[in-house]
Amino acid sequence: MNKDYLKGMVGGDLLASNQLPEEETRGETCAITGPNSESRALEKRANANAKFVSIMDQLDAGVEKFRKDALNLQEIRDYLLMSMDLIKGNEMLQNMNEEEREESMLYIQRVSSRLATVELNVQTLRDPSQEESLSQINAQIDTMIKLGDPVMSRQRCQMYLNACCSSSAGLTEDLDAALESDVGPIDKKFESVLLGCTLDDQKNIKKRLVALFRYLKKQTVST
Repeated sequence: MNKDYLKGMVGGDLLASNQLPEEETRGETCAITGPNSESRALEKRANANAKFVSIMDQLDAGVEKFRKDALNLQEIRDYLLMSMDLIKGNEMLQNMNEEEREESMLYIQRVSSRLATVELNVQTLRDPSQEESLSQINAQIDTMIKLGDPVMSRQRCQMYLNACCSSSAGLTEDLDAALESDVGPIDKKFESVLLGCTLDDQKNIKKRLVALFRYLKKQTVST
């Protein structure tokens, strides 16, 4: 759905729907009266309403698709931000000499600065309690990322994912694939706060943890 299409759809179609046939616009003196004219007027109004609803349905579908695309981009941005935080504590970076480490950190800073030029904000309606719950969840995940130990971070992430599982009636295939066969303990504090989040936020938190878990799993296997 491009701009030209929208312009034609919203402008042309709505304008056309409000235009009367030539014989109906010659003036009041030529107006046709009687049951048939009333029936045609009602039919014309119904057709115009139906066209308007159809246009709005298309716009609604376009908005929904745009929102989903923006959410997907937001997920990619969050994953890149998370990767930046993780790589700062990566063992490979710590094993470099001072000069190499300094150059690498400058490189990381340049990439981070470029990423910071992209701003995405897809709003989810939340009450103050839900806002607080989401803030606490993000703080716990950020703390886990910055532990500096991939093994400990992975274990903590596993416990958070277990909490996501216990708080959801049905698991997605993506989440199931990320979890280990032995689910293990649950972080009860994380689970309690998670339940205070909106359903959309819970879904996004799960996706974020799945991506993080897979990343940490690769890190621990490679080391």
